[in-house]
Amino acid sequence: MRAFVFTDESLKRYAGQFVWLSIDTEKASNADFLKKFPVQAWPSFYVVNAKDESVAIRWVGGATLPQLKKLLTDVTKTNQRSGVGEALARADRLYGQGKNAEAADAYREALRLAPPEWPQYARAIESRLFALQRIHDSKACAQTASEAFPRLAQTPSAANVAASGLDCAVSMKADDPEREKLIADLRQACRDLVSSSRPDIAADDLSSVYISLANEREAAHDEEGTKKIESDWATFLEGAAAHARTAEGRAAFDSHRLSAYLDLKEPERAIPMLEASEKDFPNDYNPPARLAMAYKAMKRFDDALAASDRALTKAYGPRKILIWNNRADIYIAKGDLPAAREAIQEALHTAEDLPAGQRSENQIASLKKKLSDMP
Repeated sequence: MRAFVFTDESLKRYAGQFVWLSIDTEKASNADFLKKFPVQAWPSFYVVNAKDESVAIRWVGGATLPQLKKLLTDVTKTNQRSGVGEALARADRLYGQGKNAEAADAYREALRLAPPEWPQYARAIESRLFALQRIHDSKACAQTASEAFPRLAQTPSAANVAASGLDCAVSMKADDPEREKLIADLRQACRDLVSSSRPDIAADDLSSVYISLANEREAAHDEEGTKKIESDWATFLEGAAAHARTAEGRAAFDSHRLSAYLDLKEPERAIPMLEASEKDFPNDYNPPARLAMAYKAMKRFDDALAASDRALTKAYGPRKILIWNNRADIYIAKGDLPAAREAIQEALHTAEDLPAGQRSENQIASLKKKLSDMP
């Protein structure tokens, strides 16, 4: 969004209504913010009431320019709520507090009360779906997406609804009688999206649809189908990157492109783009960190470690944990187990030293298990 949405001149008209703030969640100085406003996915956007620091609206994931404008317009109508509006305000408040189970129920109630042409329908559906995913209620998530998709098929929300719904349907219990029908319907919705031209949908949202389709085929043990989708996904991303007008716009697709190339077992395709990004953004840890992953997959371990070295000199906060963890995997693949243990210990020390708000007990437990499982 920084490369494609926030640069739009039309957003200047909101300057007098909102104070814009960008939070780097990797910096220790922002730990107190994260304690008050826990971020469960990136990117996340919060509209905070300056009077009491309550969250008026929380939006998870990217947004197109029209979606962002709609979000800001919704906030300015906070004093015009009654009936369904009050129900939505309660849902938004719970969602902003990270109370996903309560928020999912509250959004369901708001949707029940909503009139047929309710302007907030898409936002309420997307928020409910994310909340249901966070509490692992796969069936309710898949059902909600399946019911909502026909109404949202021609909107920018179509991609998130179809992809989230398909992911949830695949995660349902294997013996659930509704599972196969939900998978089939949502798979077709995803296929329709990637086979049509949809400039109204953000490219990264469409990329997520490809990911969901590939995961569904992998779950079905369809190796050929999985590879076909992954190949189409890579082609789509390459086209999107080629049409980017700036280096930042091109690099915005690096992460998904690397994932596609790794899935295709063609990591060498990532090297030119990541080298270009490292040259364009010499202070960014992401390009060398991603190069380390690509070189590891290519078994060029010394190059992977050199890239990891460069990334570590630029990274800070929780990101260093991921780089140390990947460095351990490089050493494991290389057969250097003592160095791998040291890298895991560095990751663990970094994780344990983080302040509250950034510290993850689940991550610490995972690193301790990885260390104890080492031969």
